[in-house]
Amino acid sequence: MSIADNIKRVEDSIAAACGKVDRDPAEITLVAVSKQKSVEEMVAAAAAGINHFGENRVEEGIEKIESVNKLVAAPVRWHMVGHVQSRKVKRVLPLFDLVQSVDSLRLAQKLSRLAQAKNQTLDILLEINISGEASKYGLKGYNCCGDNVEKEKLWQEIGAILALDGLRVKGLMTMAPYGAAPQAVRRVFADLFSLREELTGVFAISLPELSMGMTDDYQIAIEEGATIVRIGRAIFGERKG
Repeated sequence: MSIADNIKRVEDSIAAACGKVDRDPAEITLVAVSKQKSVEEMVAAAAAGINHFGENRVEEGIEKIESVNKLVAAPVRWHMVGHVQSRKVKRVLPLFDLVQSVDSLRLAQKLSRLAQAKNQTLDILLEINISGEASKYGLKGYNCCGDNVEKEKLWQEIGAILALDGLRVKGLMTMAPYGAAPQAVRRVFADLFSLREELTGVFAISLPELSMGMTDDYQIAIEEGATIVRIGRAIFGERKG
């Protein structure tokens, strides 16, 4: 199937998931994750209606973003969805409209300093490690609802990030465990939704975005309140290697 066919199939699946929980598909932002995909494939996706692209690596964004921007008919928005290494933070601001993967206070502080130096405001999401997996990046959100000590640590980190100038926190992001049973995946997404609701009350802020759900689990994520889904394989096919 072509990239356009794949996008149509994903859009239909998003609409079906929204229908199950009485949501409007217009509430969902589809981000095409273009890791290891060519400029030509990305332009084809844009021609088929994609206007949000996600990159996992800063260096790959450097190679592709300018080229894609020159070739697409309408402007697209760029999302950084992978871990940002300290030595590459300086390259983020010129490239990306939204950094979904702010996974530490330290990273947020660096982005804040750079944004202020450029007199910019950068939109970010806070990456939360809800599943508790040691292999995942993110602010520690596992069991924070049942552990007051862990909750206080998380509250302090988030409070410090919210106080930084040059950043606009738009919401939260997480990843479910790979290959987990559907009920375990659902629990992760439901926990992020609950955390967002608690944070909006504690800090008296609006956090409209919940980025959760990828190719294998985005339907569940939508049922649990996702506003952004990050889809790579279902649009572009398997990655190389």
